[in-house]
Amino acid sequence: MLITEAFAQTAPAAPLASTDTLIQLVPIVAMIAIVYFILWRPQQRRAKEQREMVQAAKRGDVVVTTGGIIGKVAKSVDDYEVELEVAPNVRVRLARTGIAEVRAKGEPIKEAPAAKSQPAKKDAPNA
Repeated sequence: MLITEAFAQTAPAAPLASTDTLIQLVPIVAMIAIVYFILWRPQQRRAKEQREMVQAAKRGDVVVTTGGIIGKVAKSVDDYEVELEVAPNVRVRLARTGIAEVRAKGEPIKEAPAAKSQPAKKDAPNA
């Protein structure tokens, strides 16, 4: 026989079985940690930056919508909507969630000042 009777009669050690399951769990835990740090965490960071960028969009900023329309924020209606000028005198209301990207931080649109009437010039006095 190839196996001696002394080895065949010994019972398996119980502590060895518990370390085997622990050793089997280590690669699974390592894979979950790798997926978390390589995929989930950077994605959450990008989503947070996107939310902050959209909430910070203000009057005068050039934005791109999720549909690909490029326009300038004309007015912030409230926390959830903006009024977007896509062409001269063409404005649309857009939900802030529809903003995909803020391209350029522009100067706020300045309202045209009201025309001030010039005081009438007096004729030179005749001397």
